[in-house]
Amino acid sequence: MPVFVPARKRPVVHILSSLTLCLVLTAWSVAANASPAAGQQLRDTIVVQKKITSKKHKIKLYPNANHEVLFFNAIGEEGRIYQLFLFDVEGKLVKQANIKNKQTTIVNHIDKGNYLFEVFSDDERIENGQLIIR
Repeated sequence: MPVFVPARKRPVVHILSSLTLCLVLTAWSVAANASPAAGQQLRDTIVVQKKITSKKHKIKLYPNANHEVLFFNAIGEEGRIYQLFLFDVEGKLVKQANIKNKQTTIVNHIDKGNYLFEVFSDDERIENGQLIIR
């Protein structure tokens, strides 16, 4: 009676050519040393520093969680309209926003840099300070 012996399994070995190996190592090296801008988006940082704070009016200037936009909120007397003026360091008006009492608006598309802000209501300065976007 004949005896069947199973064929021996040989391991399969993939050998990369030296050119392929060189390309793989170069791509790995570039990816490992890539700047954050290449693979990730760098986020801005928005810092608000107030100089004058009103006790009658509650003014809030704050960034969203990703520091992409600036929220402007005002709570005070009924019927009041609040105006936000944003100036660059040279004194040029960059942005302006108007809101009514108990409203919030978004101020966006602000370039990186240092700014001064003032909040008015009925020709009365309510607050002012500095805004830094890095």
